[in-house]
Amino acid sequence: MSPIHNPGLLLSLLFSCSVKTTIVLSIAWIAASLARRRSASFRHLLWAAAILTSLALPLFAILLPAWHSSVLKNVSGIFESAHASTSDPISQGFAAFVVTATTASPILGSLSRLALLLWFVGFLWFSARLLAGLAYLAWLSARCTPFPENDWTATLRTGSRRFAVSRLVRVLKSENPAAMPATWGLFRPVVLLPVVAAEWSDTSRRIVLFHELAHIARCDWPLQLCAEIGRAIYWFHPLAWLAASRLRQESEVACDDAVLSSGIDSSDYANQLLTLARTRCPSRRALFSPLAVAGPSNLERRFAAMLNPSVNRSRLSPRAKLLAVFSTLCLLLPLAALRLPAQGSAGELTGTVSDPSGASISNATVIVLNHNAAPVAMTTSDAKGNFLFSTLPAGDYELQALKNGFEPYDLTQLTLDPARTSSQNIRLSPTSATADSGSSVATKSGKQPQRISIKSEQLASLIVHKVPPAYPESSRSAGIQGIVTLQAVISKDGVPLSLRVMNPQIDPNLARSSVESVSQWRYRPVLLNGAPVEADTTIQVNFSLQP
Repeated sequence: MSPIHNPGLLLSLLFSCSVKTTIVLSIAWIAASLARRRSASFRHLLWAAAILTSLALPLFAILLPAWHSSVLKNVSGIFESAHASTSDPISQGFAAFVVTATTASPILGSLSRLALLLWFVGFLWFSARLLAGLAYLAWLSARCTPFPENDWTATLRTGSRRFAVSRLVRVLKSENPAAMPATWGLFRPVVLLPVVAAEWSDTSRRIVLFHELAHIARCDWPLQLCAEIGRAIYWFHPLAWLAASRLRQESEVACDDAVLSSGIDSSDYANQLLTLARTRCPSRRALFSPLAVAGPSNLERRFAAMLNPSVNRSRLSPRAKLLAVFSTLCLLLPLAALRLPAQGSAGELTGTVSDPSGASISNATVIVLNHNAAPVAMTTSDAKGNFLFSTLPAGDYELQALKNGFEPYDLTQLTLDPARTSSQNIRLSPTSATADSGSSVATKSGKQPQRISIKSEQLASLIVHKVPPAYPESSRSAGIQGIVTLQAVISKDGVPLSLRVMNPQIDPNLARSSVESVSQWRYRPVLLNGAPVEADTTIQVNFSLQP
């Protein structure tokens, strides 16, 4: 299915992965800041693990079974309950949908498509830049020629043994005398050098080649490529840009440490880097530049590090690498399987509300209730009778529609499949009954209901005995206040049959006091066509410390 026609799935996945990526990169940022006294190789490992985790999150989120956190669900419920508690009770209508209802409208679907389109344009732009840079590197390498073997073979062989590089490394020269020594490639790495490198001394050759071989041994170029891909996916995320930049900086410092550990004098190494930086050509800059030995981004920091004898230049041990892989998996797997409260996996649900003549009905309340007691979604039909639910989890639902003057519509079985748009047209019939209490109550055609939903202000006029709730002293002294929302079923003789707290996150003492008070209330019977029926409603009990 095209993402333009179903933006909910991709947009919710992108939002979920962005939130999780924020967590991962924030952890890496904090850990790298705390590891200032550790080696650059260790800090590079932290950033590399975080970037690879952020890239793997979308794939693992699709492949792994969903894990719903009860903590996040409760947090979501607090905000939903707070929204319901501050809503106008007159406009809430039916009790079962007061607390957990969330509105959706066709406007949200348009905004979802716009947001997805904006992300897609940014992704295409940065991906095009990345591909253009890679094409430039391939074109540049094709125009380069290899150095004579006698000039570089001995140094290359020594460096390969030193850094345990078993792959075939090609050393090519560019005709541009101001070209910067750089490395790119994975299976057949390429070291690009300026043509003037043929005139370098043995020490200069050893310094430059050892630095590039350290990049190859550490697989820095493919890791940096992953960082650029992550930056293209999360181009809107500041931490993605920070991670790519820090990964590049730490890779350069780590390679400096590796060269200095091979016996190169730090002063000679610093002078060589400074000479290369001065001869760097600023007029041409690849869209995605390879790893250059003297890039200008952090030369000052590198000079300070290489001339400081107390800097930790240790290499990563196999145990540290194994521990990093294990820690990454321990973070990646549960985080990818976690489903955020707002994350959906089904397509859109659309439809039209009309009367028996086919005329559209506007401002009809359309409600979707999940059979697994998930939160309810609610919307209203527009001027043309159309309605839209853009983000709903896949599963079985009950669809209801309500409109004054019409009988309630109830579809008890509606299945929403993953990544699939569903359509359900609703036809409402004019009401055939009115409540004797003076307000209009809709019934299903031809059947006498045993229980009706009634607005709270209508039922309030039938109260004959009301016990005010007592403010618990423990809650009052602690400064706790709030609104307790109860779902109440009133029996045919006016006695509350059941009371259920709809916002369980409220203070337990306030909830207990509300239940104890309302359970003692008594009502006149609710009559429908002259016969008493049970009434389903909501009751809100406000505990406020304000005078």
